[in-house]
Amino acid sequence: MTERRPASDRHRSDWRTPALVMAAACGIAAVGFGTRSIFGLFLEPMTAARGWGRETFALALAVQNLVWGATLPAAGALSDRFGPSRVLAAGAAVYALGVLGMAHTENPAVLQATAGVLVGVGVAFTAFTIALAAMARVVGPERRSLALGLGTAAGSFGQVVFSPIGQGFIDAWGWQPALVSLSASVLVIAPLALMLPGARPAAGAAEPDAAAPEQSLAAAVREAAGHRGYGLLTAGFFVCGFHVAFITVHFPAYVRDLGLPAAAGAGALAVIGLFNIVGSLAAGAAGQRWSRKCGLSTIYALRAAAITALMLAPKTVVVVYLFSAVMGLLWLSTVPLTTGIVGRIFGLRHLGTLFGFVFLSHQIGSFLGVWLGGRLHDASGSYDGIWWAGVVFGIAAALIHLPIDERPVERAALGEDGRQQASVGRA
Repeated sequence: MTERRPASDRHRSDWRTPALVMAAACGIAAVGFGTRSIFGLFLEPMTAARGWGRETFALALAVQNLVWGATLPAAGALSDRFGPSRVLAAGAAVYALGVLGMAHTENPAVLQATAGVLVGVGVAFTAFTIALAAMARVVGPERRSLALGLGTAAGSFGQVVFSPIGQGFIDAWGWQPALVSLSASVLVIAPLALMLPGARPAAGAAEPDAAAPEQSLAAAVREAAGHRGYGLLTAGFFVCGFHVAFITVHFPAYVRDLGLPAAAGAGALAVIGLFNIVGSLAAGAAGQRWSRKCGLSTIYALRAAAITALMLAPKTVVVVYLFSAVMGLLWLSTVPLTTGIVGRIFGLRHLGTLFGFVFLSHQIGSFLGVWLGGRLHDASGSYDGIWWAGVVFGIAAALIHLPIDERPVERAALGEDGRQQASVGRA
Protein backbone atom coordinates (compact mmCIF):
# COMPACT_ATOMS: atom_id res chain seq x y z
CA MET A 1 0.00 0.00 0.00
CA THR A 2 1.32 3.45 -0.91
CA GLU A 3 1.72 5.73 2.10
CA ARG A 4 -0.53 8.78 1.84
CA ARG A 5 1.38 12.02 2.26
CA PRO A 6 -0.05 15.23 3.73
CA ALA A 7 -1.51 17.58 1.13
CA SER A 8 1.10 20.26 1.89
CA ASP A 9 3.94 17.78 1.29
CA ARG A 10 2.42 16.67 -2.01
CA HIS A 11 2.10 20.30 -3.11
CA ARG A 12 5.74 21.02 -2.36
CA SER A 13 7.01 17.99 -4.31
CA ASP A 14 4.65 18.03 -7.32
CA TRP A 15 6.68 20.63 -9.22
CA ARG A 16 9.67 18.29 -9.40
CA THR A 17 8.52 16.42 -12.48
CA PRO A 18 10.62 13.51 -13.79
CA ALA A 19 11.68 15.62 -16.79
CA LEU A 20 12.86 18.47 -14.54
CA VAL A 21 14.68 16.10 -12.19
CA MET A 22 16.47 14.40 -15.07
CA ALA A 23 17.44 17.74 -16.64
CA ALA A 24 18.85 19.03 -13.34
CA ALA A 25 20.70 15.77 -12.67
CA CYS A 26 22.21 15.87 -16.16
CA GLY A 27 23.35 19.46 -15.57
CA ILE A 28 24.99 18.47 -12.29
CA ALA A 29 26.74 15.55 -13.97
CA ALA A 30 27.96 17.76 -16.83
CA VAL A 31 29.47 20.46 -14.61
CA GLY A 32 30.95 18.22 -11.94
CA PHE A 33 32.34 15.62 -14.31
CA GLY A 34 33.43 18.14 -16.93
CA THR A 35 35.49 20.09 -14.40
CA ARG A 36 37.38 17.18 -12.92
CA SER A 37 37.92 15.48 -16.28
CA ILE A 38 40.29 18.19 -17.56
CA PHE A 39 42.73 18.46 -14.65
CA GLY A 40 45.22 16.56 -16.82
CA LEU A 41 45.48 19.64 -19.06
CA PHE A 42 47.19 21.43 -16.16
CA LEU A 43 49.87 18.78 -15.56
CA GLU A 44 52.51 20.18 -17.91
CA PRO A 45 52.04 23.94 -17.42
CA MET A 46 51.67 23.71 -13.66
CA THR A 47 54.65 21.41 -13.06
CA ALA A 48 56.80 23.51 -15.39
CA ALA A 49 55.86 26.72 -13.60
CA ARG A 50 56.46 25.26 -10.13
CA GLY A 51 59.53 23.17 -11.00
CA TRP A 52 57.88 19.93 -9.88
CA GLY A 53 58.18 16.42 -11.33
CA ARG A 54 55.07 14.78 -12.75
CA GLU A 55 54.80 12.54 -9.71
CA THR A 56 54.07 15.57 -7.50
CA PHE A 57 51.05 16.58 -9.57
CA ALA A 58 50.03 12.95 -10.12
CA LEU A 59 50.15 12.20 -6.40
CA ALA A 60 47.81 15.12 -5.63
CA LEU A 61 45.26 13.86 -8.16
CA ALA A 62 45.77 10.30 -6.94
CA VAL A 63 44.96 11.48 -3.41
CA GLN A 64 41.95 13.28 -4.87
CA ASN A 65 40.66 10.03 -6.36
CA LEU A 66 41.27 8.11 -3.15
CA VAL A 67 39.57 10.72 -0.95
CA TRP A 68 36.71 10.86 -3.44
CA GLY A 69 36.25 7.11 -3.21
CA ALA A 70 36.64 7.01 0.59
CA THR A 71 34.05 9.74 1.21
CA LEU A 72 31.53 8.79 -1.48
CA PRO A 73 29.86 6.11 0.69
CA ALA A 74 29.26 8.78 3.35
CA ALA A 75 27.95 11.17 0.71
CA GLY A 76 25.69 8.44 -0.63
CA ALA A 77 24.42 7.57 2.85
CA LEU A 78 23.65 11.22 3.64
CA SER A 79 21.90 11.58 0.29
CA ASP A 80 19.88 8.41 0.89
CA ARG A 81 18.93 9.67 4.37
CA PHE A 82 18.32 13.39 3.84
CA GLY A 83 18.00 13.76 0.07
CA PRO A 84 20.61 14.91 -2.43
CA SER A 85 20.03 18.69 -2.49
CA ARG A 86 21.93 19.69 0.65
CA VAL A 87 24.68 17.15 0.02
CA LEU A 88 25.31 18.44 -3.50
CA ALA A 89 25.19 22.12 -2.50
CA ALA A 90 27.71 21.62 0.32
CA GLY A 91 29.91 19.57 -2.00
CA ALA A 92 29.90 22.33 -4.62
CA ALA A 93 31.23 24.84 -2.08
CA VAL A 94 34.07 22.53 -0.98
CA TYR A 95 34.86 21.59 -4.60
CA ALA A 96 35.13 25.25 -5.65
CA LEU A 97 37.33 26.08 -2.66
CA GLY A 98 39.70 23.23 -3.49
CA VAL A 99 40.09 24.23 -7.13
CA LEU A 100 40.68 27.87 -6.10
CA GLY A 101 43.36 26.75 -3.63
CA MET A 102 44.94 24.57 -6.31
CA ALA A 103 45.36 27.67 -8.49
CA HIS A 104 47.38 29.57 -5.88
CA THR A 105 49.48 26.95 -4.13
CA GLU A 106 53.26 26.91 -4.49
CA ASN A 107 53.92 24.08 -2.02
CA PRO A 108 53.51 20.38 -2.88
CA ALA A 109 52.03 19.65 0.55
CA VAL A 110 49.40 22.36 0.08
CA LEU A 111 48.68 20.93 -3.37
CA GLN A 112 47.85 17.60 -1.71
CA ALA A 113 45.48 19.40 0.67
CA THR A 114 43.71 21.46 -2.01
CA ALA A 115 43.76 19.48 -5.27
CA GLY A 116 43.90 16.25 -3.27
CA VAL A 117 41.75 16.40 -0.12
CA LEU A 118 39.40 19.36 -0.67
CA VAL A 119 38.67 18.63 -4.33
CA GLY A 120 38.35 14.92 -3.52
CA VAL A 121 35.70 15.60 -0.87
CA GLY A 122 33.98 18.09 -3.18
CA VAL A 123 33.88 15.65 -6.09
CA ALA A 124 32.44 12.93 -3.81
CA PHE A 125 29.68 15.20 -2.52
CA THR A 126 28.83 16.40 -6.06
CA ALA A 127 29.29 12.97 -7.64
CA PHE A 128 27.16 12.22 -10.66
CA THR A 129 26.39 8.87 -8.99
CA ILE A 130 24.29 10.82 -6.45
CA ALA A 131 22.50 12.50 -9.34
CA LEU A 132 22.04 9.10 -11.01
CA ALA A 133 20.43 7.71 -7.85
CA ALA A 134 18.00 10.66 -7.89
CA MET A 135 17.16 9.92 -11.53
CA ALA A 136 16.59 6.25 -10.75
CA ARG A 137 13.95 7.21 -8.18
CA VAL A 138 11.72 9.06 -10.64
CA VAL A 139 11.49 6.46 -13.42
CA GLY A 140 10.04 2.99 -13.56
CA PRO A 141 12.24 -0.12 -13.72
CA GLU A 142 11.57 -0.55 -17.45
CA ARG A 143 13.35 2.76 -18.17
CA ARG A 144 15.90 2.83 -15.36
CA SER A 145 18.96 1.53 -17.19
CA LEU A 146 18.33 3.94 -20.06
CA ALA A 147 17.97 6.85 -17.62
CA LEU A 148 21.26 5.92 -15.97
CA GLY A 149 22.88 5.87 -19.38
CA LEU A 150 21.48 9.34 -20.10
CA GLY A 151 22.91 10.73 -16.86
CA THR A 152 26.30 9.21 -17.57
CA ALA A 153 26.23 10.62 -21.10
CA ALA A 154 25.52 14.07 -19.65
CA GLY A 155 28.76 13.86 -17.68
CA SER A 156 30.59 13.10 -20.89
CA PHE A 157 28.96 16.07 -22.58
CA GLY A 158 30.56 18.15 -19.84
CA GLN A 159 33.93 16.69 -20.79
CA VAL A 160 33.32 17.53 -24.45
CA VAL A 161 32.52 21.14 -23.56
CA PHE A 162 35.09 21.72 -20.84
CA SER A 163 38.10 20.19 -22.67
CA PRO A 164 38.43 22.75 -25.50
CA ILE A 165 37.29 25.61 -23.26
CA GLY A 166 39.81 24.69 -20.58
CA GLN A 167 42.67 24.44 -23.08
CA GLY A 168 41.55 27.72 -24.65
CA PHE A 169 41.61 29.45 -21.26
CA ILE A 170 45.08 28.06 -20.55
CA ASP A 171 46.38 29.27 -23.92
CA ALA A 172 44.74 32.70 -23.63
CA TRP A 173 45.11 33.55 -19.93
CA GLY A 174 47.43 30.98 -18.37
CA TRP A 175 46.76 28.00 -16.14
CA GLN A 176 46.02 29.96 -12.94
CA PRO A 177 43.12 32.08 -14.30
CA ALA A 178 41.82 28.95 -16.01
CA LEU A 179 41.61 27.17 -12.64
CA VAL A 180 39.87 30.17 -11.07
CA SER A 181 37.27 30.03 -13.85
CA LEU A 182 36.74 26.32 -13.19
CA SER A 183 36.26 27.07 -9.51
CA ALA A 184 33.45 29.51 -10.30
CA SER A 185 31.74 27.10 -12.70
CA VAL A 186 31.40 24.41 -10.03
CA LEU A 187 29.09 26.65 -7.98
CA VAL A 188 26.38 26.20 -10.65
CA ILE A 189 25.72 22.79 -9.09
CA ALA A 190 24.11 24.32 -5.98
CA PRO A 191 20.96 25.80 -7.60
CA LEU A 192 20.54 22.74 -9.82
CA ALA A 193 20.55 20.53 -6.73
CA LEU A 194 17.40 22.21 -5.43
CA MET A 195 15.46 20.63 -8.28
CA LEU A 196 16.17 17.04 -7.17
CA PRO A 197 13.67 14.97 -5.15
CA GLY A 198 14.00 13.54 -1.66
CA ALA A 199 15.54 10.27 -0.57
CA ARG A 200 12.70 7.83 -1.22
CA PRO A 201 11.64 6.49 -4.62
CA ALA A 202 8.72 8.20 -6.31
CA ALA A 203 5.38 6.42 -6.33
CA GLY A 204 5.44 3.60 -8.84
CA ALA A 205 9.18 3.77 -9.38
CA ALA A 206 10.35 1.08 -6.96
CA GLU A 207 10.82 -2.42 -8.29
CA PRO A 208 8.66 -5.19 -6.88
CA ASP A 209 10.33 -6.85 -3.94
CA ALA A 210 13.16 -4.31 -3.99
CA ALA A 211 14.82 -3.16 -0.82
CA ALA A 212 12.04 -2.24 1.54
CA PRO A 213 12.17 1.20 3.19
CA GLU A 214 12.18 -0.51 6.56
CA GLN A 215 15.53 -2.21 5.91
CA SER A 216 18.24 -0.48 7.93
CA LEU A 217 21.42 0.76 6.32
CA ALA A 218 23.49 -1.64 8.42
CA ALA A 219 21.33 -4.58 7.28
CA ALA A 220 21.70 -3.51 3.65
CA VAL A 221 25.49 -3.31 3.95
CA ARG A 222 25.67 -6.73 5.65
CA GLU A 223 23.49 -8.21 2.94
CA ALA A 224 25.68 -6.80 0.17
CA ALA A 225 28.91 -7.84 1.90
CA GLY A 226 27.71 -11.45 1.93
CA HIS A 227 26.72 -11.48 -1.74
CA ARG A 228 29.36 -13.06 -4.01
CA GLY A 229 28.33 -11.05 -7.06
CA TYR A 230 28.69 -7.77 -5.17
CA GLY A 231 32.26 -8.70 -4.30
CA LEU A 232 33.08 -9.56 -7.92
CA LEU A 233 31.49 -6.35 -9.16
CA THR A 234 33.55 -4.38 -6.65
CA ALA A 235 36.78 -6.08 -7.74
CA GLY A 236 36.05 -5.49 -11.42
CA PHE A 237 35.33 -1.81 -10.93
CA PHE A 238 38.90 -1.37 -9.64
CA VAL A 239 40.05 -1.89 -13.23
CA CYS A 240 37.68 0.75 -14.58
CA GLY A 241 39.22 3.29 -12.21
CA PHE A 242 42.75 2.29 -13.15
CA HIS A 243 42.05 2.79 -16.87
CA VAL A 244 39.96 5.95 -16.73
CA ALA A 245 41.96 7.93 -14.17
CA PHE A 246 45.34 7.18 -15.75
CA ILE A 247 44.13 8.28 -19.18
CA THR A 248 42.32 11.35 -17.85
CA VAL A 249 45.37 12.69 -16.04
CA HIS A 250 48.29 11.49 -18.15
CA PHE A 251 47.02 11.18 -21.72
CA PRO A 252 47.48 14.87 -22.66
CA ALA A 253 51.09 14.72 -21.40
CA TYR A 254 51.59 11.36 -23.16
CA VAL A 255 50.47 12.97 -26.41
CA ARG A 256 52.98 15.79 -25.92
CA ASP A 257 55.71 13.22 -25.19
CA LEU A 258 55.00 11.76 -28.63
CA GLY A 259 55.90 15.13 -30.15
CA LEU A 260 52.30 16.02 -30.97
CA PRO A 261 50.75 19.45 -30.20
CA ALA A 262 49.00 20.25 -26.90
CA ALA A 263 45.77 20.81 -28.83
CA ALA A 264 45.83 17.13 -29.80
CA GLY A 265 45.80 16.13 -26.12
CA ALA A 266 42.85 18.41 -25.34
CA GLY A 267 41.15 17.20 -28.51
CA ALA A 268 41.66 13.60 -27.45
CA LEU A 269 39.84 14.23 -24.15
CA ALA A 270 37.00 15.91 -26.04
CA VAL A 271 36.77 12.98 -28.46
CA ILE A 272 36.64 10.56 -25.50
CA GLY A 273 33.80 12.59 -23.99
CA LEU A 274 31.94 12.84 -27.29
CA PHE A 275 32.03 9.12 -28.02
CA ASN A 276 31.27 8.32 -24.40
CA ILE A 277 27.88 9.96 -24.90
CA VAL A 278 27.14 7.32 -27.53
CA GLY A 279 28.69 4.55 -25.46
CA SER A 280 26.82 5.43 -22.26
CA LEU A 281 23.46 5.67 -23.98
CA ALA A 282 24.09 2.42 -25.86
CA ALA A 283 25.14 0.65 -22.65
CA GLY A 284 22.05 1.94 -20.84
CA ALA A 285 19.77 0.76 -23.65
CA ALA A 286 21.55 -2.61 -23.89
CA GLY A 287 21.22 -3.07 -20.12
CA GLN A 288 17.44 -2.95 -20.52
CA ARG A 289 17.44 -5.93 -22.90
CA TRP A 290 20.50 -8.08 -22.26
CA SER A 291 22.72 -9.29 -19.45
CA ARG A 292 24.53 -6.41 -17.78
CA LYS A 293 27.38 -8.60 -16.53
CA CYS A 294 28.07 -9.83 -20.08
CA GLY A 295 28.04 -6.24 -21.24
CA LEU A 296 30.67 -5.36 -18.64
CA SER A 297 32.86 -8.32 -19.63
CA THR A 298 32.70 -7.22 -23.26
CA ILE A 299 33.62 -3.63 -22.40
CA TYR A 300 36.71 -4.61 -20.41
CA ALA A 301 37.89 -7.04 -23.09
CA LEU A 302 37.54 -4.36 -25.76
CA ARG A 303 39.46 -1.88 -23.59
CA ALA A 304 42.37 -4.32 -23.41
CA ALA A 305 42.26 -4.72 -27.20
CA ALA A 306 42.18 -0.94 -27.76
CA ILE A 307 45.20 -0.30 -25.53
CA THR A 308 47.13 -3.09 -27.26
CA ALA A 309 46.36 -1.53 -30.64
CA LEU A 310 47.56 1.88 -29.43
CA MET A 311 50.86 0.44 -28.23
CA LEU A 312 51.51 -1.36 -31.51
CA ALA A 313 50.30 1.32 -33.95
CA PRO A 314 52.36 4.28 -35.25
CA LYS A 315 51.91 7.31 -33.02
CA THR A 316 50.13 9.95 -35.10
CA VAL A 317 47.33 12.41 -34.39
CA VAL A 318 44.94 10.20 -36.37
CA VAL A 319 45.86 7.15 -34.26
CA VAL A 320 45.44 9.16 -31.04
CA TYR A 321 41.97 10.30 -32.12
CA LEU A 322 40.96 6.80 -33.25
CA PHE A 323 42.06 5.37 -29.90
CA SER A 324 40.18 8.15 -28.10
CA ALA A 325 37.02 7.40 -30.08
CA VAL A 326 37.14 3.68 -29.30
CA MET A 327 38.02 4.26 -25.64
CA GLY A 328 35.25 6.87 -25.45
CA LEU A 329 32.68 4.27 -26.47
CA LEU A 330 33.94 2.12 -23.58
CA TRP A 331 34.71 4.96 -21.15
CA LEU A 332 31.84 5.25 -18.66
CA SER A 333 29.57 2.73 -20.31
CA THR A 334 30.47 0.61 -17.28
CA VAL A 335 28.58 2.97 -14.94
CA PRO A 336 24.94 2.42 -15.99
CA LEU A 337 25.57 -1.33 -16.14
CA THR A 338 27.32 -1.47 -12.76
CA THR A 339 24.77 0.82 -11.08
CA GLY A 340 21.98 -1.13 -12.72
CA ILE A 341 23.27 -4.44 -11.35
CA VAL A 342 23.51 -3.05 -7.81
CA GLY A 343 20.00 -1.58 -8.04
CA ARG A 344 18.52 -4.77 -9.49
CA ILE A 345 20.08 -7.07 -6.90
CA PHE A 346 19.50 -4.96 -3.78
CA GLY A 347 16.83 -2.41 -4.74
CA LEU A 348 16.90 1.39 -4.63
CA ARG A 349 16.54 2.30 -0.96
CA HIS A 350 20.30 2.24 -0.25
CA LEU A 351 21.55 2.44 -3.84
CA GLY A 352 23.72 5.51 -3.20
CA THR A 353 25.48 3.86 -0.27
CA LEU A 354 25.97 0.41 -1.84
CA PHE A 355 27.23 1.83 -5.10
CA GLY A 356 29.49 4.09 -3.04
CA PHE A 357 31.36 1.07 -1.68
CA VAL A 358 31.72 -0.38 -5.18
CA PHE A 359 33.01 2.99 -6.31
CA LEU A 360 35.61 3.03 -3.52
CA SER A 361 37.26 0.10 -5.29
CA HIS A 362 37.12 2.11 -8.52
CA GLN A 363 38.94 4.97 -6.79
CA ILE A 364 41.63 2.73 -5.33
CA GLY A 365 42.30 1.68 -8.91
CA SER A 366 42.27 5.38 -9.88
CA PHE A 367 44.83 6.20 -7.19
CA LEU A 368 47.22 3.54 -8.42
CA GLY A 369 46.75 4.40 -12.09
CA VAL A 370 47.37 8.13 -11.60
CA TRP A 371 50.19 7.88 -9.05
CA LEU A 372 52.07 4.99 -10.68
CA GLY A 373 51.78 6.74 -14.04
CA GLY A 374 53.63 9.77 -12.68
CA ARG A 375 56.12 7.77 -10.65
CA LEU A 376 57.09 5.38 -13.43
CA HIS A 377 57.33 8.19 -15.96
CA ASP A 378 59.71 10.14 -13.72
CA ALA A 379 61.78 6.99 -13.21
CA SER A 380 61.85 5.67 -16.79
CA GLY A 381 60.69 8.53 -19.01
CA SER A 382 57.92 6.34 -20.42
CA TYR A 383 54.30 5.36 -19.74
CA ASP A 384 54.57 2.00 -21.51
CA GLY A 385 54.58 -0.12 -18.33
CA ILE A 386 51.27 1.37 -17.16
CA TRP A 387 49.69 0.87 -20.57
CA TRP A 388 50.57 -2.85 -20.60
CA ALA A 389 49.35 -3.23 -17.01
CA GLY A 390 46.03 -1.84 -18.23
CA VAL A 391 45.85 -4.60 -20.83
CA VAL A 392 46.36 -7.31 -18.20
CA PHE A 393 43.80 -5.74 -15.86
CA GLY A 394 41.27 -5.44 -18.68
CA ILE A 395 41.47 -9.15 -19.45
CA ALA A 396 41.15 -10.00 -15.75
CA ALA A 397 38.07 -7.78 -15.38
CA ALA A 398 36.43 -9.38 -18.41
CA LEU A 399 36.67 -12.75 -16.66
CA ILE A 400 35.72 -11.55 -13.17
CA HIS A 401 32.24 -10.36 -14.15
CA LEU A 402 31.04 -13.58 -15.78
CA PRO A 403 30.05 -15.48 -12.57
CA ILE A 404 27.89 -12.61 -11.17
CA ASP A 405 24.29 -13.54 -10.36
CA GLU A 406 22.14 -10.55 -11.39
CA ARG A 407 18.86 -11.76 -9.90
CA PRO A 408 17.28 -9.74 -7.04
CA VAL A 409 18.00 -11.09 -3.57
CA GLU A 410 15.31 -13.03 -1.75
CA ARG A 411 14.67 -11.52 1.64
CA ALA A 412 13.11 -12.90 4.78
CA ALA A 413 10.76 -10.79 6.87
CA LEU A 414 12.21 -7.77 8.63
CA GLY A 415 12.08 -7.24 12.38
CA GLU A 416 11.14 -3.99 14.08
CA ASP A 417 14.76 -2.80 13.93
CA GLY A 418 14.94 -3.36 10.18
CA ARG A 419 17.22 -6.42 10.43
CA GLN A 420 16.65 -9.58 8.45
CA GLN A 421 15.44 -12.38 10.69
CA ALA A 422 17.08 -15.05 8.57
CA SER A 423 20.05 -15.33 6.23
CA VAL A 424 19.05 -14.01 2.82
CA GLY A 425 20.60 -13.42 -0.57
CA ARG A 426 22.71 -15.73 -2.67
CA ALA A 427 26.41 -16.19 -2.11
